[in-house]
Amino acid sequence: MSPPTTSTPAWNVLVATCPSRTSLAEIANKWTAMIVVVLSEGPHRFTQLRDAVDGISGKVLSDTLKRLERDGIVSRAAYDEMPPRVEYSLTPLGQSLHEPLRSLSRWAEAHIEQVLEHRDAYDARPPRTTLG
Repeated sequence: MSPPTTSTPAWNVLVATCPSRTSLAEIANKWTAMIVVVLSEGPHRFTQLRDAVDGISGKVLSDTLKRLERDGIVSRAAYDEMPPRVEYSLTPLGQSLHEPLRSLSRWAEAHIEQVLEHRDAYDARPPRTTLG
């Protein structure tokens, strides 16, 4: 008896043509990670997100939110009020992304001193004369 076949493709982010590579690039984006961490606390309005993610411009925030909405990570809810109100929140898919991104954030915070020491040591070395 042969093994059952499945219609699920074998995705591989290491293959240049694999669509999972674009997904990885999006979720590895620093702004995406920060937005997901903030939205894990609950729905936020645009200005609340911009204030919470120090250094992000309005355009970058808007573009990132649109990409995350397109990928099903974030949902956008517009309320018919005066003045109009829009809130962003994580979808179930986005909630499943929170813990891995939060773990990366914690790693970065826990190891930044070591990283900075290594950067300083690297930068203090004489320049390389050959490639490789």
